[in-house]
Amino acid sequence: MVRRSAAPQGVQLDIGDLGTPLGAVSFVVLDLETTGTSATNSRITEVGAVRVRDGEVVEEFTTLVDPGILIPAEITLLTGITQSMVATAPPMEEVLPEVIAFLTAEADTALVAHNAPFDVGFLKAACERHGAEWPAPPVVDTLRLARAVLPQGQTRNHRLGTLAAFFGSPVTPNHRALDDARATVTVLNGLIDRLTPLGVGSLEELRAVSKPPTRAQRAKRHLAEGLPERPGVYVFTDARGGDLYVGKSNNLRRRVASYFTAAENRQRIREMAGVVEGVTPIVCATELEASVRELRIIAERKPPYNRRSRNPERARWVTLTTETYPRLSVVSTVKDDGAPYIGPYGSASEAEQAKEALLHALPLRQCTHRLTVEGDGTVPCVLAQLGRCGAPCDGTEPLADYLAHAEAARTAMAGDPAVVVDAHTARISELAAHLRYEEAAALRDRLTAFLRGARRAQRLAAIAAVPHLVATRRGPTGWDTSVVRHGRLAAGAVLEPGVEPAAFLRALVATAETVEPAVGPLPSALPAETELILTWLDDPATRLVEIEGEWTCPLRAAEAHTEMTHWAYGRATAQ
Repeated sequence: MVRRSAAPQGVQLDIGDLGTPLGAVSFVVLDLETTGTSATNSRITEVGAVRVRDGEVVEEFTTLVDPGILIPAEITLLTGITQSMVATAPPMEEVLPEVIAFLTAEADTALVAHNAPFDVGFLKAACERHGAEWPAPPVVDTLRLARAVLPQGQTRNHRLGTLAAFFGSPVTPNHRALDDARATVTVLNGLIDRLTPLGVGSLEELRAVSKPPTRAQRAKRHLAEGLPERPGVYVFTDARGGDLYVGKSNNLRRRVASYFTAAENRQRIREMAGVVEGVTPIVCATELEASVRELRIIAERKPPYNRRSRNPERARWVTLTTETYPRLSVVSTVKDDGAPYIGPYGSASEAEQAKEALLHALPLRQCTHRLTVEGDGTVPCVLAQLGRCGAPCDGTEPLADYLAHAEAARTAMAGDPAVVVDAHTARISELAAHLRYEEAAALRDRLTAFLRGARRAQRLAAIAAVPHLVATRRGPTGWDTSVVRHGRLAAGAVLEPGVEPAAFLRALVATAETVEPAVGPLPSALPAETELILTWLDDPATRLVEIEGEWTCPLRAAEAHTEMTHWAYGRATAQ
């Protein structure tokens, strides 16, 4: 194996950059030769890699690999690699650590390949085969980039040989790993040269490129000029001053500029570029303040090009009614009635799933008419005959017994969810043992919907009960400090170096918003805002400065099942 090094070149980083500047990225351009096209059944015969920084070659790596299997004749004809050539080469278990070390030798490294899924697939398969951990670097695919940047007809096709000739590569691809990697370097540099004038300046933007910016996007790039490089919220407006889209960023200028580059590939945002005429920046002291203000503005103004957070009023909750014989109900508002609530849920269907989870565990009535203590003489329904309801309608079940079920539901919703978890896990295990996986999956979805709503409600109620809290965390320019009252962000500021902390804290608290408690267990803010605050407070780097009252959650709360609720959230947002 051969490694060649060039003198490293220093790069001055800009702390205000959005993402990793391309000049700071160490690109490892890699190519593999293999015995076939299947990462499972074929093996690697040669590795070639070139490290490139700021357009210049820094280091090269190449080696033949003993695949441990015969090389097909057609592969030998294509690559020129024969069985005798690899007979004395090191096996993949010896080469793999060298390849991984080359990939991870420098920070901010990205893997580049032409038709990258092929090469990455083989390397991942090799790692799995030999018990190595795949480092999972960010990947740039020059084939995908070329298809996005070079319109049809500008090149005959997007094969490596065609692109290498188009960009004037001094090396002609020949199906040998190092030469093909060298040719890919020229292609990568050529594509970056074309994208840089279009506003693509970071690795993240480069990876996001799917097609060139539209003419309307290019015409609106001037809207980012003069914007501050500070955290905050930006509001895109039309010619009449109407709000089109609201977002937030740690760097307003760079984020707004990215909307008018090839990195912006969302169709609705590209359409918005045709009507946007202005952008209003709202500078915020901290990242948390920017996130909160974004939510508040979207909920208030409902800009047409925002999809998320536009309609918080559509949230649903599951509650236990306050009737003589309580029942479960899906509602859109929370009342100060002493009843337990779980949620909020983004849809009525998810709330119904949580309700069904409680009904699976507890025989609460599902009829909606009001019952008296004596019952109303109604003939018991099918659910009662199946043992899923105590039939209080005909007086079969004494009130005290029924209220015991209701109290168990209250405990599961506001405290320990064990009765629901145990009932579901037992039934899921039983169904799985009988290979009834679809039914088991349906129960699992009900359980996770319930746990997610219970966890959210318990966390929201806990912070809503705290009248005053101050916390801080180290930020880019000092200590980002926030005042939270009844779950609402009341103030935020940065304690900069040299400022006297006690005086800063007194001034921040004195000027913070006065916040009154909300109805029932609700925080005095949008639940989404309070959840942002809770996530910020949960960070180990956040330090509690002062607090009034108690901030506690039940000992055996739904929080104990965080792994399952997070899985449910990830599944829901992926759909």
